[in-house]
Amino acid sequence: MTATLMANEQLSARRAVEALRSGVPSRAGVAALGSGQYEIEDRFLDLLDGVGTVRPTEDRGLLLGGGFGSGKSHVLEHLAHLALDRGFAVSRVVVSKETPLHDPAKVLRAAIESAVSPNGAIGAVAEAAASLDAGGPGFAELLRWASGGPVDERFPLTLRLLPHAQAGDDDFAEAIVRFWSGDPLRVAELRRQAKLVGEGRRALAAVPATELAVQRFRFLARLFVATGCQGWVLLFDEVELIGRYTLLQRAKSYAQLADWLLADPDDPASPLVTMLAMTDDFDAAVLTEKNDREIVPAKLRAKEQPQWDEIAGRAETGMRLVERHMLLLRQPDTAELEQTYRRLKALHSEAFEWDAPDVAGLERLGATRMRQYVRAWINEWDLVRMDPSYRPQTEVVPIAISYDEVPDLGIDGNLVAPEDA
Repeated sequence: MTATLMANEQLSARRAVEALRSGVPSRAGVAALGSGQYEIEDRFLDLLDGVGTVRPTEDRGLLLGGGFGSGKSHVLEHLAHLALDRGFAVSRVVVSKETPLHDPAKVLRAAIESAVSPNGAIGAVAEAAASLDAGGPGFAELLRWASGGPVDERFPLTLRLLPHAQAGDDDFAEAIVRFWSGDPLRVAELRRQAKLVGEGRRALAAVPATELAVQRFRFLARLFVATGCQGWVLLFDEVELIGRYTLLQRAKSYAQLADWLLADPDDPASPLVTMLAMTDDFDAAVLTEKNDREIVPAKLRAKEQPQWDEIAGRAETGMRLVERHMLLLRQPDTAELEQTYRRLKALHSEAFEWDAPDVAGLERLGATRMRQYVRAWINEWDLVRMDPSYRPQTEVVPIAISYDEVPDLGIDGNLVAPEDA
């Protein structure tokens, strides 16, 4: 083995150790440990295998549950690698103040910004648009699908206009891709461009921004397929943050959760697959303690408006999914802990060019999380490496998760806002 190769392997090992120490689910750290969640992995792979088939009543997504520090983000990263290896584009969306689950337009932005193609390239949407071959079967199938009704006329029209723009108007070609990615495209400009290529005047009615975001997800998933991907995988992390939203924000988030987990009735063969991760105490701490099961639908239906009645029904479905369909992370057994310990010991030895000794770590209890074991082992090796005579002892201090409402996590506004796109 050459010195350069040895140095690269040592650097890779050190990166993995640093990521695992800090609890960051990096590619190197996940590759070093795997996931150990075989049932969840199998269910996820079944979803990937079912992409492209019509599933009008089946789920298109999974809900993953685990305690704080139990490894949910680690599992999502592992699933991302599996999906990329199988030819899917993958996006990671972390629910936050900037990306509230109840706002599909902001979720879309986050999904596009984080989208990675199977070859590992960031900017997967732009890459897919640039690789569209107007004379190929993928383009023809995408145009056939887009013209069939599940998306607004803007999508097939911009698709037909793209080859003309790429041949002579780079600015408009870029505007089309930005429109698919969430930016507005003015009707007047779209009509002008259509007229230039003989498309005639189009009757383009205003579309609510929320609905247009949903349609963009549908279209982009098909765009990825048209350019050689198997589909698009969306991985949502820290979904439990919705428990801190205001009541109306929680209501719309529950409705969105149902939409992400269940098959799209307007596009039942969608190549879009989702996995959402949240804390396993959400049912007890939010649905029960805050009484969302009763209060949320009652509050919405009290408005006596059809659009709120519709959201109330979807919110009830979302809450039922949290109650009944959460896949819980399996606690590590003795064999898995021993295997992980041996891997980490070898990894730490390689990373720091020493022979890592055995360390005590944490007492092996049923309630201890894998992340706690991992960080304890790494920290103890770090200390012993600096002082071989030191005998570290690690204690675990529980961290309470708050579900108190924080009104500025999102902004309640109109249900829909028309976009002049």
